[in-house]
Parts: sequence; structure tokens; C-alpha cells
Amino acid sequence: MRMDICSDKQEFNQLISDVLSYNHQFVLDGKYKPYVAGNLPRKKLAIVTCMDTRLTTLLPAALGFKNGDAKIIKTAGAIINEPYGSVMRSLLIAIYGLGVKTILVIGHHDCGARSVSGKALVKSMEDRGITEEQLTTASKETDVAEWLEGFHHLGHNVKSSVALVRNHPLVPDDIVVKGLVIDPHTGELSDFLDCED
Repeated sequence: MRMDICSDKQEFNQLISDVLSYNHQFVLDGKYKPYVAGNLPRKKLAIVTCMDTRLTTLLPAALGFKNGDAKIIKTAGAIINEPYGSVMRSLLIAIYGLGVKTILVIGHHDCGARSVSGKALVKSMEDRGITEEQLTTASKETDVAEWLEGFHHLGHNVKSSVALVRNHPLVPDDIVVKGLVIDPHTGELSDFLDCED
């Protein structure tokens, strides 16, 4: 086990070294210039979407967006399930501090957060050295397995996230909230109501 930890640290150190080296050259060569943008979203739009790596470049491209057009908030499964959690906090700051007028919740087909077992993740935590004491401490705040549980129907997941934002007591009535689903392979968008997943 000790060799695995050393190997992991060496890989991590090499990764960070590579990132910093690339970044230094990126700045020197002025490659950042096409990405220069203001801090306010030009389209007055915030998007809550999944952290899936396939969407990193595909989602903005499929929407025709450039850097600076929208605030993009990523979560596992594009899930908004806590009315006073960090995602809602970010949306409220976007509305009241950054001029956002429209919020899109964009889920996607073939989502890894779908059908995630919270109990299996807790077991994985234990296998990686998280102790019963640590789990008990966390359980004082929330049911850990339930908190980590995935969703089972994509359309329902998007619908519940949209409803939480629309019905939030601190979101003003003039904010438009819409749910969409994106295909992570083609970028095709559809209304979540049409989703059979």
C-alpha cells in the first residue's frame, strides 16, 4: 500500500509540474487572449449542468456560446437538491450581483450520477480508509448515503431541479428558469419533458 501512495504522489507531482509548465508557456505566448472576457455574463444567463467531462467543451459549443457569455455551475448530475446549498447560493449571487435573468438546468443522457448508490459510495469510502468515527461525524449533518444517492429518471431530475429554483423564496418572479437535456455525444438539446430516460 505504501508503494501505491508514493507512486500516486509522484504521478500527482508530475501532473502539477506539467500543468504549471504548460501554463507558463500559455501565458508567455499570449494564448489567453481569445478568452478575455468581463466578469458579467453577456447573455445574462446562468447554466447548471453536470460535471461530466464530455460537456466541458461540447456544451458551450452546442449552445453557440463563447467565454464570458454565461455563468456555468457544474454539479454531479446537474442536481440542485438543497435550497440553501452552494448551487442555490451561486445562482442567487448570479441573479442579484451579476445581472442574470435566465437560468438553464441542463441534464444529459448517459449520466454517471444516474443510479449511483449512496451505500456503495459509503462502502468505497470505508475501503479507502474513512473510519466509522468519520462517518458518524458526517452523519450528524446529513444521512451520508442518502446525500450521495444518484437519481433514477433524467426527466424527473431536471424537473425537480427546475422546480426548486422556480419556487425558491429568494428567486424573483421575473427570472426565467428552463430545463433541457443534452446528448453528450452529439450536443443535441431537447426539452426535459420529452426525455424518456
